[in-house]
Amino acid sequence: MPDSSSKRLKRITFIYWMLLLYIVAALIWWFISLERQNQTLAEQRYATINAQQDRLTILQLSEKVTAIEKETKRNTAKYVAEGITFLILILIGAAFVYRAVRRQFLLQLQQQNFMMAVTHELKTPISVARLNLETMQKYSLEPEKQKKLIRMTLQETTRLTSLTNNILISSQLEGGGYKNTKDELDLSDLLKDCLNDFRNRFPERVFNDSIEPDVDVKGDPLLLQLLVNNLLENAIKYSPKEKPIAAALKKANGIITLEILDEGPGIAEEERKKIFSKFYRVGNETTRKTQGTGLGLYLCSIIAKDHNADISVTNNIPAGCNFAVTFRS
Repeated sequence: MPDSSSKRLKRITFIYWMLLLYIVAALIWWFISLERQNQTLAEQRYATINAQQDRLTILQLSEKVTAIEKETKRNTAKYVAEGITFLILILIGAAFVYRAVRRQFLLQLQQQNFMMAVTHELKTPISVARLNLETMQKYSLEPEKQKKLIRMTLQETTRLTSLTNNILISSQLEGGGYKNTKDELDLSDLLKDCLNDFRNRFPERVFNDSIEPDVDVKGDPLLLQLLVNNLLENAIKYSPKEKPIAAALKKANGIITLEILDEGPGIAEEERKKIFSKFYRVGNETTRKTQGTGLGLYLCSIIAKDHNADISVTNNIPAGCNFAVTFRS
């Protein structure tokens, strides 16, 4: 969280707690004032009885004193019950308001970070593609250098396409505008095609695979392809270039498991449930060096849920992460 946003959140939190303490203090003062008034009325009534004690019998005097004591205690109990009720309602309301305001503030901050990330993610591939094309236009390059620049340009345009697909499909899935299909498809072939595409895009990377043949699922081909691509993109993003990336697909006892494994730095235990939240990215936004928008894994979780599957992340041995998607029958 940026320092300015962190200071702003702390300032808002401090003001909120000061107001809440003021309200609680006012409630306590209200109780004290009513109790004092109750005791004052009781003392006045005792004084009235004392003035009339010559004309009252002992029994009548005892009955009046008992009545005053009962009414005083009844009033005190009423004030205590009302005070406790008001205090509970105030605390419950304060808790809901605090959570709602904090959630809204954090969401707004995440959206701001998302817009910054999207701007950077859109600008970078466009700039690289333009520079490569201008270089080929200006200079007469050797065929190998031309092929390298073309490959780099295609990588950037593919990255741009992946980003726009993530944004558009995420919006359509949330708004109910995407009409997905549930056709019978070969997940083995789909995973192999995705891996071949990544091998062509990243010839310097090593992709290992262990794919059982003819593993069929019912689902939307575009969404499942997006799921696999996002997991592979995530593995490439966070793992060293010299480390291999592995993909596995198996079926046992009617359960289909798709795994994408990397040998990167891994994810801390407390971060694992958060990484599938919308716009969430591990680390500090001001110091983070990896690219991304915080939509990829969120979209993976939405797609997995839509296909009656669970997605999880565990430690890879000896290092890195193991993202597993388990399809239930």
